[in-house]
Amino acid sequence: MKVLLIKDVKALGKAGEIKEVKDGYGQNYLIAKGFAKAATTEVLRKFESEQRKKAEQLRLELEKLEALRTELAKKQISITKPLGANGALFGGVTKDEIATALKAQTGIELDKRTFEIDTIKATGSYDISVKLGHGLHGVFTLLVKGEGV
Repeated sequence: MKVLLIKDVKALGKAGEIKEVKDGYGQNYLIAKGFAKAATTEVLRKFESEQRKKAEQLRLELEKLEALRTELAKKQISITKPLGANGALFGGVTKDEIATALKAQTGIELDKRTFEIDTIKATGSYDISVKLGHGLHGVFTLLVKGEGV
Protein backbone atom coordinates (compact mmCIF):
# COMPACT_ATOMS: atom_id res chain seq x y z
CA MET A 1 0.00 0.00 0.00
CA LYS A 2 1.24 3.50 -0.79
CA VAL A 3 0.95 6.22 1.83
CA LEU A 4 1.67 9.94 1.89
CA LEU A 5 3.46 10.83 5.11
CA ILE A 6 1.89 13.79 6.90
CA LYS A 7 4.43 13.83 9.74
CA ASP A 8 8.02 12.64 10.02
CA VAL A 9 8.18 8.94 10.96
CA LYS A 10 11.42 7.62 12.39
CA ALA A 11 13.04 4.94 10.21
CA LEU A 12 10.46 5.48 7.44
CA GLY A 13 10.66 9.03 6.06
CA LYS A 14 9.86 12.70 6.30
CA ALA A 15 6.56 14.52 5.84
CA GLY A 16 5.57 14.85 2.20
CA GLU A 17 7.21 11.62 1.03
CA ILE A 18 5.29 8.79 -0.58
CA LYS A 19 6.24 5.35 0.78
CA GLU A 20 5.28 1.79 0.02
CA VAL A 21 4.41 -0.01 3.28
CA LYS A 22 2.64 -3.22 4.27
CA ASP A 23 -1.15 -2.93 4.46
CA GLY A 24 -1.42 -3.62 8.20
CA TYR A 25 1.32 -1.15 9.13
CA GLY A 26 -0.20 1.50 6.89
CA GLN A 27 -3.81 1.07 8.03
CA ASN A 28 -3.40 0.15 11.69
CA TYR A 29 -0.51 2.41 12.64
CA LEU A 30 0.35 5.18 10.17
CA ILE A 31 -3.16 6.16 9.10
CA ALA A 32 -4.79 5.37 12.46
CA LYS A 33 -2.26 7.51 14.37
CA GLY A 34 -2.48 10.38 11.85
CA PHE A 35 1.07 9.99 10.53
CA ALA A 36 -0.03 9.31 6.96
CA LYS A 37 -2.89 9.23 4.47
CA ALA A 38 -3.57 6.64 1.81
CA ALA A 39 -1.82 7.86 -1.36
CA THR A 40 -4.86 8.16 -3.62
CA THR A 41 -4.78 10.47 -6.63
CA GLU A 42 -7.16 12.88 -4.88
CA VAL A 43 -4.99 13.08 -1.75
CA LEU A 44 -1.85 13.57 -3.86
CA ARG A 45 -3.46 16.32 -5.94
CA LYS A 46 -4.64 18.12 -2.82
CA PHE A 47 -1.18 17.81 -1.22
CA GLU A 48 0.56 19.18 -4.33
CA SER A 49 -1.91 22.06 -4.47
CA GLU A 50 -1.22 22.92 -0.82
CA GLN A 51 2.54 22.75 -1.45
CA ARG A 52 2.24 25.16 -4.42
CA LYS A 53 0.13 27.51 -2.30
CA LYS A 54 2.70 27.46 0.54
CA ALA A 55 5.53 28.08 -1.92
CA GLU A 56 3.67 31.07 -3.40
CA GLN A 57 2.99 32.51 0.07
CA LEU A 58 6.67 32.11 0.97
CA ARG A 59 7.72 33.83 -2.27
CA LEU A 60 5.40 36.77 -1.59
CA GLU A 61 6.62 37.05 2.00
CA LEU A 62 10.25 37.04 0.86
CA GLU A 63 9.49 39.77 -1.69
CA LYS A 64 7.93 41.94 1.04
CA LEU A 65 10.91 41.39 3.34
CA GLU A 66 13.36 42.21 0.55
CA ALA A 67 11.46 45.45 -0.18
CA LEU A 68 11.52 46.31 3.53
CA ARG A 69 15.26 45.64 3.67
CA THR A 70 15.85 47.95 0.69
CA GLU A 71 13.67 50.64 2.24
CA LEU A 72 15.45 50.36 5.61
CA ALA A 73 18.87 50.79 3.98
CA LYS A 74 17.81 54.26 2.79
CA LYS A 75 16.58 55.40 6.21
CA GLN A 76 18.36 57.46 8.84
CA ILE A 77 16.67 58.26 12.12
CA SER A 78 17.85 60.53 14.88
CA ILE A 79 17.34 60.48 18.62
CA THR A 80 18.21 63.37 20.93
CA LYS A 81 19.05 62.55 24.53
CA PRO A 82 20.11 64.80 27.43
CA LEU A 83 23.82 64.90 28.23
CA GLY A 84 25.19 64.35 31.70
CA ALA A 85 27.72 66.59 33.47
CA ASN A 86 30.72 64.80 31.93
CA GLY A 87 29.39 65.13 28.36
CA ALA A 88 28.22 61.53 28.11
CA LEU A 89 24.60 60.56 27.52
CA PHE A 90 22.39 60.67 30.55
CA GLY A 91 21.15 57.10 30.45
CA GLY A 92 21.36 55.25 27.17
CA VAL A 93 19.42 54.69 23.98
CA THR A 94 17.38 51.51 24.29
CA LYS A 95 15.82 49.24 21.68
CA ASP A 96 12.39 50.50 22.70
CA GLU A 97 13.37 54.12 22.02
CA ILE A 98 14.82 53.13 18.65
CA ALA A 99 11.63 51.27 17.68
CA THR A 100 9.49 54.25 18.71
CA ALA A 101 11.70 56.72 16.79
CA LEU A 102 11.73 54.48 13.71
CA LYS A 103 7.93 54.36 13.64
CA ALA A 104 7.55 58.09 14.29
CA GLN A 105 10.13 59.23 11.71
CA THR A 106 9.65 56.69 8.92
CA GLY A 107 6.34 54.94 9.57
CA ILE A 108 8.05 51.53 9.66
CA GLU A 109 6.92 49.50 12.66
CA LEU A 110 9.32 46.81 13.86
CA ASP A 111 9.40 44.82 17.08
CA LYS A 112 12.19 45.96 19.39
CA ARG A 113 13.29 42.33 19.80
CA THR A 114 14.40 42.23 16.16
CA PHE A 115 17.16 44.82 16.73
CA GLU A 116 20.63 43.36 17.14
CA ILE A 117 22.37 45.95 19.34
CA ASP A 118 23.43 46.66 22.88
CA THR A 119 22.34 49.77 24.73
CA ILE A 120 23.99 52.82 23.16
CA LYS A 121 25.70 55.07 25.71
CA ALA A 122 27.46 57.67 23.54
CA THR A 123 26.56 60.19 20.84
CA GLY A 124 27.41 59.42 17.23
CA SER A 125 26.24 57.47 14.21
CA TYR A 126 25.40 53.77 14.48
CA ASP A 127 24.39 51.11 11.96
CA ILE A 128 21.49 49.18 13.46
CA SER A 129 20.98 45.60 12.23
CA VAL A 130 17.44 44.19 12.19
CA LYS A 131 16.40 40.52 11.90
CA LEU A 132 13.56 40.48 9.36
CA GLY A 133 12.96 36.74 9.27
CA HIS A 134 13.81 33.90 6.87
CA GLY A 135 17.50 34.66 7.37
CA LEU A 136 17.22 38.22 6.04
CA HIS A 137 18.78 41.15 7.87
CA GLY A 138 18.23 44.85 7.26
CA VAL A 139 20.39 47.78 8.32
CA PHE A 140 19.54 51.42 8.94
CA THR A 141 21.46 54.37 10.40
CA LEU A 142 20.81 55.83 13.83
CA LEU A 143 22.18 59.27 14.69
CA VAL A 144 22.34 59.91 18.43
CA LYS A 145 22.58 63.60 19.40
CA GLY A 146 23.07 65.17 22.80
CA GLU A 147 21.30 68.21 24.20
CA GLY A 148 21.98 70.37 27.23
CA VAL A 149 25.11 71.28 29.20
